[in-house]
Amino acid sequence: MALSNTQYNTLMRRYEARQLKNQRIAMDRLHCVYRKLPRLNEIDNEISSLAVAQAKKLIDGEEEMAASLRSRRESLIKEKTQLLLDHGYPKDYLKPPFTCPDCKDTGYINGHKCHCFEQAAIDLIYTQSNIQKILETENFAHFSFHYYSDKQLNPATGLSSLATAQQAMQDCKEFIRTFDTEFCNLFFYGDTGTGKTYFSNCVAKELLDSGHSVIYFTASSLFQIFEKHAFEKTRDATEDYHHIFECDLLIIDDLGTEFSNTFTVSQLFLCLNERLLRQKSTIISTNLSLGQLAETYSERTFSRISSSYTIIKLFGNDIRIQKKLAN
Repeated sequence: MALSNTQYNTLMRRYEARQLKNQRIAMDRLHCVYRKLPRLNEIDNEISSLAVAQAKKLIDGEEEMAASLRSRRESLIKEKTQLLLDHGYPKDYLKPPFTCPDCKDTGYINGHKCHCFEQAAIDLIYTQSNIQKILETENFAHFSFHYYSDKQLNPATGLSSLATAQQAMQDCKEFIRTFDTEFCNLFFYGDTGTGKTYFSNCVAKELLDSGHSVIYFTASSLFQIFEKHAFEKTRDATEDYHHIFECDLLIIDDLGTEFSNTFTVSQLFLCLNERLLRQKSTIISTNLSLGQLAETYSERTFSRISSSYTIIKLFGNDIRIQKKLAN
């Protein structure tokens, strides 16, 4: 997601604080080890002196002497490593303990945003959005089958509303369990208030907690980004558009509630097809029937969904109304 200047500065301050913390940890470790192993302090001092002497010899053109000094430095570095290992320390114990070793907690690699920065940006926006608050309550820990009936049956499957929800729960947990090893997508459809968005949020919470990048959009918000990218070409619109295709999981909620036209139809197909090609998972929820889906978004979009998504139909009494009546 595109960051405002304030959000960007917030993230960079976090990276700077992380670097300072890492440096303090490394210095505390160094002082502690020096007290226990005085020889290590001697080695470090000698290595520093040799580095200066080697540089001078190179400047003076005395390459043979410089090579001799380099060899001595390398020998001392090996002695230092062995000394640490012999006393039970990891060989990298005195290096800063980076949270992200790829960018060394700078947020950038060769001038490009690190994957940890991309994730941090998504997490920040989630934290500052309503979805973060929603995920505190809409998750597996708070899920209840109490609102699903074992009397209402789906004539097509013979399963009750309760059994269908229980199967949906299994599908969601299997989706999470195999997320990193098997490519899969979920498609929830059914009447209003049957738990489609709740199930999506449960999956989102689990994957966010395990460090995956998850982006949630209502269908209307998603198509607004497509429109901005197509017609405004701003940097923020381009970044938002990029994340739609790159995030680990894209959730499209309430598909069919947006104003539908040829642009939205074509953009939905492009989005779903591109994520399929990239093997990036998507979850869609809608109140539309499968017939309405094909009629609204074209046969080719319906074909992509029917062949590449686990399709889950939820039914039963409106859970929102049940909760209100219970209060």
